[in-house]
Amino acid sequence: MPPGVSLIDLHFGGRPGVIASYVFDTGDGLAVVDTGPTSTLGALEAGLSGLGARLSDVRHLLLTHIHFDHAGAAGTLLERLPGARVYVHERGAPHMISPERLYASAAQIYGGEMERLWGEMRPIRPEQLTALSGGERLRLGHLDVDVVYTPGHAIHHVAYQAGADLFVGDVAGVRLAPSQTTRAPTPPPDINLEVWRQSVAALRERPAERLHLAHFGSYPNDPAHWDGLLSTMGRDAGRVRAGMDAGQDFATLSATFSQELLAELRAEDAALPGLYELACPPWMSVQGLMRYWQRQATRPGQQEQV
Repeated sequence: MPPGVSLIDLHFGGRPGVIASYVFDTGDGLAVVDTGPTSTLGALEAGLSGLGARLSDVRHLLLTHIHFDHAGAAGTLLERLPGARVYVHERGAPHMISPERLYASAAQIYGGEMERLWGEMRPIRPEQLTALSGGERLRLGHLDVDVVYTPGHAIHHVAYQAGADLFVGDVAGVRLAPSQTTRAPTPPPDINLEVWRQSVAALRERPAERLHLAHFGSYPNDPAHWDGLLSTMGRDAGRVRAGMDAGQDFATLSATFSQELLAELRAEDAALPGLYELACPPWMSVQGLMRYWQRQATRPGQQEQV
């Protein structure tokens, strides 16, 4: 396969440009950053084949977090790759070993669409899993990979840096085209804007040249990317808080929020709204932000200003 980092488009929902996995050669087999869901495993295999590699060449699965669109296929892959190992934050590791509660929780949201959207989530044998806390330096073949704890989107989120390449999962936002201003995906259950901003500050200081986003693509590590993320994060959170303060119910708030967000995306690129609704459904972002503000209201003296 070619040297450096390669992007594999998982064609989620039959559309290009929604979910990406990243692959690089460690000298001790291939590393895959975020497997995607089991429903797109065929696209992952096809992408590897297009790079001149095979699934059996994979030795390392680096998960930024355990949401289905990032980690759903990990257990299925490891059943086929008994010599491979998965790396995941220690807060997410128990759910990868026993994914029943995670799957049941998601099924309450997606219902009969679970299989079509995500496929199954198979358990991982503990002996194939390395739990991370952040701050580790992994030696994979001839490469050093730094693990950075980056909560905010999820309490179990990490980023990985290998040389000049920084694999950021969802903590660096959703950016589906170079023309799009980066936006924060804020699904439930554990969005925390304060610590998210701290994670952004930590990542901005790292000496990386390229950011690799799951949703979607590779971009220069420049201030505009991060500034856009922080700006839209604050604006979207403010919209949800204003709606809650006005007494709007979820349905009303979600409809207004979605209309405004999609209109802003459409002004940047006419193709963005459809892709964005697949990558990061606006109604889920509303759910996450409502939960965030409700938690803030129970912490006197710690309410955040937007």
